[in-house]
Amino acid sequence: MPKILPPAELETSSNWPSVRKDGCAVAVGNFDGVHIGHAAIIAQLLKVSDALGLPSAAYTFDPHPSAIVRPNASPPPLTTSARRAYLLRLLGVDAVLVQPTDQNLVSLEANTFFENVLIGSVNARALVEGRDFRFGRGRSGDVALLGALCQRHGMSLEVIDPLLVDGQAVSSSRIRALVAAGNFVVANKLLTSPYRLTGHIVQGAQIGRTLGFPTANMKKVTTLIPAFGVYAAMACTESGQWPAAVHIGPNVSFGQSDLSIEVHLIGFSGDLYGTILDVDFLEKLRETQKFSSPALLSSQLSEDVKAALHSVLSRKKQTPEANPFF
Repeated sequence: MPKILPPAELETSSNWPSVRKDGCAVAVGNFDGVHIGHAAIIAQLLKVSDALGLPSAAYTFDPHPSAIVRPNASPPPLTTSARRAYLLRLLGVDAVLVQPTDQNLVSLEANTFFENVLIGSVNARALVEGRDFRFGRGRSGDVALLGALCQRHGMSLEVIDPLLVDGQAVSSSRIRALVAAGNFVVANKLLTSPYRLTGHIVQGAQIGRTLGFPTANMKKVTTLIPAFGVYAAMACTESGQWPAAVHIGPNVSFGQSDLSIEVHLIGFSGDLYGTILDVDFLEKLRETQKFSSPALLSSQLSEDVKAALHSVLSRKKQTPEANPFF
């Protein structure tokens, strides 16, 4: 058998190493985005783990297997591995196991993956999966095969039907299409936390500063970038959270063609260069436009800031007892 790297344990409970030897209840999946359909699976997993007296674990992959199998056609992820682990832990699992994905892993036949990885490495004693779950080389294994394997090994299996919203199944691909279109009003209803971009702040052309609206220029973003436009958002820095207006796209008013992600933190003053910024998107305010003069652009930016602040305050009013941004 090819050598398979063991999964890394991220965001684990303090007693996980001592109890894992006795087995665990596991949900296997990519969990990209960590949406409300995933939350339904995890909720059932917690019921199973409680009933069996076992710790619970979400077992996921990094990178997504499609990045190995179809590197030129794999879509960009909705979440980083660390963000995914954090959101899964918020749902209540005892541990998130992140499996390093390589050619050896994706080449395993379904039976071998089940016996050598899920039982041999993870020590699974119960499984909870969605109806469309697939596993093994070429996605050859389905829940029917999984059920037969679980029965052979004396394991329990719970299969969860897809969660429907507005008559459609909640899925990472559905959310990916919404994010690509900039529709966060709908996308965030399907996610367990608002859609987030994380990036490194570097020095830009400082155009915003000359207009009276300084921006943080985000680079090294590894997740799906939304459609071009201006958005209301919340920016998370080491010093706290700030309402923000975000522009995604080229600065067409200044003849630029390169993609930029510029974040104006409303009410913030300070230097963010060299830091990592998290930005949670709330809604799209307008399309990218070309303005004939700096004065017209500055006037529009003033309106964008007002609209972004109104969006953030409206959201806070709707959920006054909870942090609406995490």
